[in-house]
Amino acid sequence: MKPKFTPGIVAATPGALAVLNNDLDLASMLVTRHVCGDFGDICAEDAGLNAEAIRLGGARVMSVYKLFEAGTVWIITEADRASTTLLTPAEY
Repeated sequence: MKPKFTPGIVAATPGALAVLNNDLDLASMLVTRHVCGDFGDICAEDAGLNAEAIRLGGARVMSVYKLFEAGTVWIITEADRASTTLLTPAEY
């Protein structure tokens, strides 16, 4: 898998760390999927918006990963690509 954009500084909220059970390998794997264009459990419309954001810039990129019973983690890379945050939907 080849990265489609750079994530900038990567951070995680307390809720995301709890869902990930503080597993930094899993967090790293999800960020890798995100920057390589595997946006997880998002609808086709949002996938299209992500593709356009990557191609044209100027918009954020978002992924959603449902981790079975553990919960859901969102990953959002800001439009300027300066930062990427792992968070839960409740923390948005």
